[in-house]
Amino acid sequence: MARQCEVCGKGMLSGNQISHSNRHSRRVWLPNIRTVRALVNGVPKRIQVCTRCLRSGKVNRAI
Repeated sequence: MARQCEVCGKGMLSGNQISHSNRHSRRVWLPNIRTVRALVNGVPKRIQVCTRCLRSGKVNRAI
C-alpha cells in the first residue's frame, strides 16, 4: 500500500504509536491521496494526488 502523490512525492511516514502506559508499537501515517483525472502534457490521465496539491492548484483538472 505504498501510495504517494505523483505531483509532490508525499508518501507514507512511519514511527511509534505510544500508549498511555508508554508502550511503543510501530505504526504508519498515510497521506490523503485521491485519484483524479488531470491533464498531463495535454492528455487526460488518472493520477494519484494528495489533497494539498489539489487545494493549492498544482494539478490541472480535466473535466
